[in-house]
Amino acid sequence: MTFALDHVVINTLFDMDRAAALMSQLGFTLTPRGYHSLGSINHLVMFEHDYLELIGLPSGTDVLRKDVLESPRGLNGLVFQARDIDTCQRVLRDRGLAMLEPQSFSRPVTIDGVEHLARFRTVRTAPELFEAGRVYYCQHYTPELVWHRPWTSHLNGVRALSELVIVSSDIETDAPRYAKAAQSSAERQGDDWAIALSGGFRVSLISPARYRQRYGEQGVEANGRHSFFGAIVFDAPELARIRDLASSIPDLRVRADEASLAVLVPFLDTLLEFRVSR
Repeated sequence: MTFALDHVVINTLFDMDRAAALMSQLGFTLTPRGYHSLGSINHLVMFEHDYLELIGLPSGTDVLRKDVLESPRGLNGLVFQARDIDTCQRVLRDRGLAMLEPQSFSRPVTIDGVEHLARFRTVRTAPELFEAGRVYYCQHYTPELVWHRPWTSHLNGVRALSELVIVSSDIETDAPRYAKAAQSSAERQGDDWAIALSGGFRVSLISPARYRQRYGEQGVEANGRHSFFGAIVFDAPELARIRDLASSIPDLRVRADEASLAVLVPFLDTLLEFRVSR
């Protein structure tokens, strides 16, 4: 069975306050700050079926999540939904993907004044498989504590995540590998490759030249990487509201046309694209 998207991750490292403030200024509703038992912190931008996670590290402590600390700033996580992590790990190993060992963790969540414990279990592909970022799978034991309805409505009108753009200098190798991770197929679309996930989300792989053609000066820098997560794309009903919000924020680089709005966040080394549904 093809996996569905669970969430996409932006690594803020020690800049969580600034990143959270920016996303709020862009019209997103953020969940209250979470504190993982693994030693990371987060805010979520929730949608009906998936979400964007801002992950970061707290200051003033030596208990820091190693995989976050050692990952670059910016878009750095592609996470698939899993019903059972141990079965997921076994199936993917049997199909030829090197997998790490599963880990369980939790974080407190307060809803309507009552504190609960959100619990998760994840498994990650071996880091050497995907240079662009962490690829892993998440089992939610308490999804009702994550998909809390008031958190899924956003001032900017954005309704969902629709696409992750991955830039690769070796698409012929990377596309089949991502397809195997998604348990889907990679289809060539002109010069690009597309992998459809269950639920409609798409992973697109494009060359560095095509990336510059698509985004121009809005694109993030490769910084010596042969592959990186180049953009996260949001489904928006219209662009005027988000364009006005983005244009009022200093230091963002904004480019708009009739169907899309590209917003580069330099301090996060992250490109956000908003596209009107067709």
